[in-house]
Amino acid sequence: MIQLTPREIVRELDRYIIGQDEAKRAVAVALRNRYRRAQLPPEIREEVTPKNILMVGPTGVGKTEIARRLAKLVDAPFVKVEATKFTEVGYVGRDVESIVRDLLEASIRLVKEQHTARVHQRAEKNAEERLADLIIKPIKKKTNPLDILLGNKPKEPELPPEEKEKLTTRRSDVLEKLRSGEMEHVMVEVEVEETAPRGEIPGTDMNMNDMLGSILPKRTKIRKVEVREARRILVAEEEQNLIDMDSVYSEAIERAEQHGIVFLDEIDKVAGRGAGNGGPDVSREGVQRDILPIVEGSTVNTKYGPVRTDHMLFIAAGAFHVSKVTDLIPELQGRFPVRVDLKPLTREDYKRILTQPENALIRQYQMLLKVDNVSLTFDDSALDAIADYAWQANETAENIGARRLHTLLEMILNDIAFNAGGGDAPEVEVKVDAEYVRGQLSDDMQSKDVKKYIL
Repeated sequence: MIQLTPREIVRELDRYIIGQDEAKRAVAVALRNRYRRAQLPPEIREEVTPKNILMVGPTGVGKTEIARRLAKLVDAPFVKVEATKFTEVGYVGRDVESIVRDLLEASIRLVKEQHTARVHQRAEKNAEERLADLIIKPIKKKTNPLDILLGNKPKEPELPPEEKEKLTTRRSDVLEKLRSGEMEHVMVEVEVEETAPRGEIPGTDMNMNDMLGSILPKRTKIRKVEVREARRILVAEEEQNLIDMDSVYSEAIERAEQHGIVFLDEIDKVAGRGAGNGGPDVSREGVQRDILPIVEGSTVNTKYGPVRTDHMLFIAAGAFHVSKVTDLIPELQGRFPVRVDLKPLTREDYKRILTQPENALIRQYQMLLKVDNVSLTFDDSALDAIADYAWQANETAENIGARRLHTLLEMILNDIAFNAGGGDAPEVEVKVDAEYVRGQLSDDMQSKDVKKYIL
């Protein structure tokens, strides 16, 4: 795991998220406390629980992005869950333990990618050797039904020494051509495993393939592909063979337990509207009580083994426009000791979001249109105009935060993106200014401004 100080974490988050300094500080301290806890003696370490965080703020101000970037920063397993999905089925919600199972799956993917990277070079070398064999000796079709059923491969007859020497010489030539890239478009037959659809068993994380996989032999088929595609298939197979999956599972469970981050979004939608109300409030409180054991710390059984949730970091978020934080049940409130209020975005924030982050929207559109030989630039007046329109639209209509910028830029650049392209299109420079922005947005914004006069 990558260990960073709180100041370094905030500095990294500043590269992608504008403003919200208080929230960044809170998550940075929570993350650093995990490292501090890991340095404690074992008897004290078990007693130190994570300080879960409750983020309160309108949509589109960066709540989800802060949590996602935080997890990516330290290679921690991360899962985002909408709390409202547990109200869909039944009186007290759906299987809340699926949160932990989803987190474990994310952890397995993360650990497997890291193990794969370690064996990638060996896998490439092994795949190249297999590829040379396939080019010299194509796969023979199986004809014996019993061999197909049992998964047996027929033994090949022993070759005389002269034939062996010829094959060795030819194999060396083929390997040399493969390494120099001369055979990338040569067709070759590869035996691949057939992938059947995963039939999940309702209420569990098991599927029929997992249950029957150890009983039935793997079904394979012959594919005729180019060498470059065959290399990709064989490298993936070799990587799978070189990885110890038992080691991956055990490491993934530990990673999920000690470093997992669960983001519970829309937590305000399962808060009641005060005491004495019937109907949906009872169901909402049922969902809160279902979530509570996971947040408090419990053991969830999965197909990879039991997973403890005692030291996972839970970050809950909600707008709390209609309900209040105090409408959550007291037990759940107590499990989120760190409360952070995220501020609505200002005009200046919108302008900074357009240009400053490393994944800034303006930069994304410039790179997209550069593919079609369009050099796109925005002058300062255009940025001011877009920021002003975004702020006005969020004030007069629904406040959707920075997501409004996506809508506005799509409208502004619609004509440019539509007319760009063509194999022999010359390079074109397009400069967007405030006048062009107003020309593309004025009608739409006027129709939105009228809404505040309708009773």
